[in-house]
Amino acid sequence: MVCGLRGFPNVQGGVETHASNLYPLLVKRGCKVTVVARNRFHERDLKEWKGIEFKRLWCPKSTALEAVIHTFLAVLYAAFKRPDILHIHAVGPAIMVPLARMAGLKVVMTHHGPDYDREKWGKVAKLVLRLGERYGSRASNETIAISGVIKDLLRLKHGVNAALIPNGVTIPNLAQDWQTLDRYAVKRHSYILLVSRIVPEKRHMDLIEAFRIANIPGWKLVLVGEDDHHGSYEQEVLAAAEIDPDIVCTGMLRGRELYQLYCHAGVFVLPSSHEGLPIALLEALSFGLTSLASDIPSNKCVGLPEQQYFKLGDTEQLSKKLEEACAKENSQQEREAIRCWVAQHYDWPSIADSTYELFCSLFREKKRQF
Repeated sequence: MVCGLRGFPNVQGGVETHASNLYPLLVKRGCKVTVVARNRFHERDLKEWKGIEFKRLWCPKSTALEAVIHTFLAVLYAAFKRPDILHIHAVGPAIMVPLARMAGLKVVMTHHGPDYDREKWGKVAKLVLRLGERYGSRASNETIAISGVIKDLLRLKHGVNAALIPNGVTIPNLAQDWQTLDRYAVKRHSYILLVSRIVPEKRHMDLIEAFRIANIPGWKLVLVGEDDHHGSYEQEVLAAAEIDPDIVCTGMLRGRELYQLYCHAGVFVLPSSHEGLPIALLEALSFGLTSLASDIPSNKCVGLPEQQYFKLGDTEQLSKKLEEACAKENSQQEREAIRCWVAQHYDWPSIADSTYELFCSLFREKKRQF
């Protein structure tokens, strides 16, 4: 049984993307998977998807309380249903790990990143997130870290030897059609792309400023995503984009539309101040895109060439790197080399195998206790 996430498919967010890739592969390996989803995000009529069962439970509309209260209800539901393993995602929901253990459940917690570093949270919320990390990692039967940075953090702060199982990526076939580009009036290989939720830690305003400074005539900036709660930062980004005809905000896109924008972009940029292991960056690499990223540890874990990183918040440096990246179009051979590299390092089937083995090991331990 799985909790700590909004739901999937077609729900934006790194944890949700991670889960939508991982659990169908675990079903193929023989697991029975039930995901406890939040009613505000998960489709009411979607009871099953790719062999995964869903249970919708109520959650409040409050951003600060949504994850914790929903996970509390999910743990009570799990205590009643008695799954062999309860898999809890992220440090906020992980504050309920001790409750799950008190209920006699075997718990695996996946740490997707120190969410208390996100700019949107106040002091109380950050305290709850820190406590979630502390008690979740220490009380879980097993802890998974999605990057080496997070694994080291757990070892140094909490004395926990977490299993390192990263995010992954599926290598797509490259599209030959581009109807979505016509819809947004952008040209193939002549736009810069950012795909993310529009929240402060993604630093859209840094990219907008750098784009305006950069001398790249004929290029556009395409921002894909939205804020689930439509907060003031999203309004700031939309207002900044509205006054510049070369900046396009698409809102949230899925499926073929998003696929086409990835496929035909010229450059991908991730200017964020906080990540776990950035799935959007891995997806961009899976399309063979030249990618630029801020120099935060989680982005550097991906392993881009050093010249493709820029100092966080340094819009002058980013503008220069945009000029350099836009001036050089990768050959098909260079794009395929990028795709092969990311496939070797971030392969979902291998990630599913590692997760499955961890679950099996914990299940065998549970059986020995009876």
